[in-house]
Amino acid sequence: MSVRVTADASTTVVEMSVHGRWSQQLGNQVADSLRRCLAGPCEAIVIDVSDIGDLHGVSLPYWSAAVREARLGPAPVQVALCCRPATMLDYRLRHQDGPPLTVFRTMTQARIAIAGGVSRADRLQARLAPRAASVRAARDLVIRACDGWRLAGTRDDAALIMSELATNAVDHAGTEFVVTVIRRGSRLHLAVRDGDSRYPLMGAADDGIRVPLGERGRGLRLVHAAAEVWGAIPADNGKVVWATMPAQA
Repeated sequence: MSVRVTADASTTVVEMSVHGRWSQQLGNQVADSLRRCLAGPCEAIVIDVSDIGDLHGVSLPYWSAAVREARLGPAPVQVALCCRPATMLDYRLRHQDGPPLTVFRTMTQARIAIAGGVSRADRLQARLAPRAASVRAARDLVIRACDGWRLAGTRDDAALIMSELATNAVDHAGTEFVVTVIRRGSRLHLAVRDGDSRYPLMGAADDGIRVPLGERGRGLRLVHAAAEVWGAIPADNGKVVWATMPAQA
């Protein structure tokens, strides 16, 4: 019994796969994972329920509630379900009362449909090598984005946050990484995807400056203080660490 969550490089598309016999405990895991996804910058969530043991489709209220919660949030998120055909859950998902649910037979179909509906506007992205110069390149990407979007009130804090996220990727992951900057409504989203599955830890003493401030920032404590919300989410062969803040003109 498990819930597995993975994200794309920018965390705008999240996939959730649910395994095991349906129970209240599994439902609670689903609800907790969904809340974590909706806290981040995701635009769409694909939930694979093909491997659930739910002979009579009793989990339907959970999926209806998940779709409703995502739609009614401050930044509406599209939710699609992938369900094994010719099952009672598939029938109930497709014929439930209320607004129709988006249901696909395979994850491939769901991915193609979701990808076509995700906005590519107001987005900058770069793939960088694991070297010190890439931290400056990541910060410059944020500055260029904020200048282009006229977000002077956000630029400095956003650049420092990105510097720390990129530094973590260089120092601790040591892999090629992808940085993404997205403006969505009244929020600016920053994300770094690297090839290390270990999550960053914010130590109590992580506030020293070992190199000039312009090069490094003040660690994850700075991210925690400057961002409205931040977190990490698994990705294929790695993770994405993200932060969200108000997009201030």
